[in-house]
Amino acid sequence: MYILKTKETDQDIVEFIESSLTSKAKKEDAYKLIDIFAEITGLPPKMWGASIIGFGTYHYKYASGHEGDAPIVGFSPRKARISLYLTTEEETRAFYLDKIGKHKAGVSCVYINKLADIKEDILKEFIARSTELIREKYQVNDKN
Repeated sequence: MYILKTKETDQDIVEFIESSLTSKAKKEDAYKLIDIFAEITGLPPKMWGASIIGFGTYHYKYASGHEGDAPIVGFSPRKARISLYLTTEEETRAFYLDKIGKHKAGVSCVYINKLADIKEDILKEFIARSTELIREKYQVNDKN
């Protein structure tokens, strides 16, 4: 049986950022992203697993029977790159990735080197649309 590793935790976000990031610029980007995500979603940040800062919670269940909880949107400020966790809905994703600026796209996340590499207004739209799509498709717990 699969055991979900990425769960919401009580880990302190400031402590996580200060202890895991050595670059002043990366720390500043992490704090700025917290402000952006919180502003757009209207939800407080929570730690998920060891390194993801998520906003909101939704419950998913796949046809295979696998189910669990995940943040509606979020990011992970890592030493090398920042991972943005936004919608995986192909059409919406392609639309925003075409406009956002310098990035690399993985299957479920978008990688950026620094916040200055992307267009903040497009990121905000991408976060808002991702949040809307998750709220439309899944059972959402906005009482985070």
